[in-house]
Amino acid sequence: MEDRDLMEKELLSIKGVCDLYMHGTVESTTAEAHAAFKDALNTSLDIQNKIYNMMAERGWYTTDTAEQTKINELKQKFSN
Repeated sequence: MEDRDLMEKELLSIKGVCDLYMHGTVESTTAEAHAAFKDALNTSLDIQNKIYNMMAERGWYTTDTAEQTKINELKQKFSN
């Protein structure tokens, strides 16, 4: 397995972890549980961001730039 594949799998895993911690934070019934989930979520988001940046630096995670006309069309669509 290549480094890129491993990092892609790790990124997907940490995104799933973030989702679980977010739901735990929202659904917490005590202040202590809420704080614990929130701290875990923030830590996981930091890890996710580091993985993303490492992949982007290597050219493994690229994003397309949206055309201004497409942006304007969506703005118009959702402003109505």
